[in-house]
Amino acid sequence: MAASRQYSIALSDGEPVSTSPDDASPENIVPEPILTLTDAVVAFDALRAVDGVSLSVPRGQRRAIIGPNGAGKTTLFNAIAGMVPPTSGRIMFDGHDITKLPPHRRAQLGISRTFQITNLFPTLNVQDNMVLALRGLSSRKFSLFGRPDTDSVEAPRIAAALSAARIAERADVTVKELSYGEQRQLEIALSLVTTPTMLLLDEPAAGLSPSERSMVAQIIRSLDRDVTVVLIEHDMDLALGLVDFVTCMFEGRILAEEAPEGIRRNKKVQEVYLGKPRHA
Repeated sequence: MAASRQYSIALSDGEPVSTSPDDASPENIVPEPILTLTDAVVAFDALRAVDGVSLSVPRGQRRAIIGPNGAGKTTLFNAIAGMVPPTSGRIMFDGHDITKLPPHRRAQLGISRTFQITNLFPTLNVQDNMVLALRGLSSRKFSLFGRPDTDSVEAPRIAAALSAARIAERADVTVKELSYGEQRQLEIALSLVTTPTMLLLDEPAAGLSPSERSMVAQIIRSLDRDVTVVLIEHDMDLALGLVDFVTCMFEGRILAEEAPEGIRRNKKVQEVYLGKPRHA
């Protein structure tokens, strides 16, 4: 059953009031956040890779996390996904405090992610990779001895994920025979097959040709708004063309948060990417 949607309207005195979609005009309603970080810190000895980050991602939003190398983007992703524990702070996801939960529990709650480097089983075919991903969160995780037949629940979920990632026609192909672009598509399919409510995409277009990047962009744009998407991407034009809102990080902290067009014009963002201009 889908979770009920809560909304809020800011009144003239600044105090919010809970309401339903029927009580609010569309331009004033703000979806409840699915992800909230409060003063999140990830420290490695003296290095604070994530340094007091607080942010909120509304349900259904497309959010880009950008910033130069070393800004803390991937470490932030790892903290959200549970790959590294926050040193301090709090992470809330869909009403649950996940700050101390391991990755598999976060996945069960609806968080799915891809990585910068493909993480596949190269000697298995596409279909078998999908079965492994789906059963990893189910009671059938140890049922892959012999032929991994899918049941009436698994088969349509796998078919839907492969179709969404536009790789269904390659289901019987061994992964090592896929092009690199097709492997990235398969990774997106793997992340979708568990029917997540939030998808973390870590540089989904890294290393791809222009045509392959276009394919990945089309896949992301076509995803249902029931899935919140947060992505890291170094290609600024690609990232800003895919999202509703942007968080720019620098040296572990949030430097700016704006809509894409505002980020393009933001002087601080321009400086961290291009450097400060030298005056004669």
